[in-house]
Amino acid sequence: MADNKVAFELVSPERLVVSLPVDMIVVPGGEGDFGVLPGHAPLIASVRPGVIEIYEGREVIDRIFVAGGFAEVTSERCTVLAESAVRVSDIDVGRAEKNLQTAQDALVDAGDDEARADAERRVDVALGQIAAVRRSAMH
Repeated sequence: MADNKVAFELVSPERLVVSLPVDMIVVPGGEGDFGVLPGHAPLIASVRPGVIEIYEGREVIDRIFVAGGFAEVTSERCTVLAESAVRVSDIDVGRAEKNLQTAQDALVDAGDDEARADAERRVDVALGQIAAVRRSAMH
């Protein structure tokens, strides 16, 4: 790997989504977004629902929504294990809005902490997808 690139892999339970050398990746970490450049300090972090941005030079070449997961970073590599991943351009806003309504209904009807936590998570994912598409439309 060239010294000026980071090997990036994004893996979902279904498949290897991305595997390529990149200049920088911005990951939606559990404690806030973080950028990964060559030479990054080792890190393991949770990933919240949000958009991973992949950079070539100063330009974003791909935006992928992840529903959460974990990231492992070394000085040469960034691997994200995502619960699910979909390119922002492939998100169906109508479906995301329906999922939001279903999750909000489930939240109202939640009978215990586990059901409430599951519904809150689904609300977060749907809201994140809707926001990602709207943000993408502005660029």
